Amino acid sequence: MRVGFLGSGSWGMALVKLLIDNEHDVLLWSIEEDVLDHLEKEKRHPKFEKAVFNDRLSVTRNIYDVLDCEVIVECVTAKGLRPVLSMLLKKGKLKVPFILSSKGIEIDSGKILSEVAEELLGGDAMMGYISGPTLADEVLSNHPTSAVAGSKERDVQKLTRDLFEGENFRITGCYDFHGVALGGAMKNVIAIAAGMATGLGYGFNTKAMLLTKGLEELKKMAVIKGCREETMNTLSGIGDLIVTGVTPLSRNYRFGKNLGEGLSAEQAKAEIGMVVEGEYTVRAAYELMKGSSIVLPITDSVYKVLNKGALPKEAIRTILQYKAVV
Repeated sequence: MRVGFLGSGSWGMALVKLLIDNEHDVLLWSIEEDVLDHLEKEKRHPKFEKAVFNDRLSVTRNIYDVLDCEVIVECVTAKGLRPVLSMLLKKGKLKVPFILSSKGIEIDSGKILSEVAEELLGGDAMMGYISGPTLADEVLSNHPTSAVAGSKERDVQKLTRDLFEGENFRITGCYDFHGVALGGAMKNVIAIAAGMATGLGYGFNTKAMLLTKGLEELKKMAVIKGCREETMNTLSGIGDLIVTGVTPLSRNYRFGKNLGEGLSAEQAKAEIGMVVEGEYTVRAAYELMKGSSIVLPITDSVYKVLNKGALPKEAIRTILQYKAVV
């Protein structure tokens, strides 16, 4: 197939590599002019040199070129999804399937990214979502990996498998489109807390506590957003939560670790050098919590570290002391 691709971050380029390995032709658009130049000249991304692309990858600086493709895949920032989709829709209603892979919750609306896409594209649009424990570096290194294809339509689940599935990258289907999107968004908030614990010098007991309580938090947010709690028990929920909450390959985990070591949020972000989606998502998740009767202690604590001057050590202690009724 001819695939239009939006975005050029690490996860995006891992997906592009999967597409090319499956002999699909990819037309990539990005706002990063230097990346497009490098891809054109070297067939490599300037930040991810281990990923080598071939002539099946071409680039464009005109976003409307992707409308001529058979399917569009997006991998922009959570904050960028609405403006990018709005730009595409200036040419009229989208006529091809649209696959999301970004993870987050929109701050102003409190909508999961799948809900943002549904609002803009319409409920009858062919939409899918790919998510799961998929660290870009490991996908690029061809490590055995599984992900979830979330869509209300079986045909879109199959399309997602046809696009990305390979010998070492397997995909399972899920009809809970919004639930798949939610797990990928919320796990970033929990990963920041796990990183803070590491930065404070705490060990595996603390991280196990945070990930277990974090899974409960994903399920509570599923209730708030009207998704299936069971979806949080899948690769797009607990699977993504585990991998993001234990490894320095995760930007959100490293961001939290920097906070635990005493850096400010701005210093912590500067050290990462890339977008930290959990910092954006936690603000939206906090507002959703405040508008409900449900308590999310990890979300509340991380929000207060980033926005209210709370100390990471106080945050972990508050989470530890919170007792849910089970």
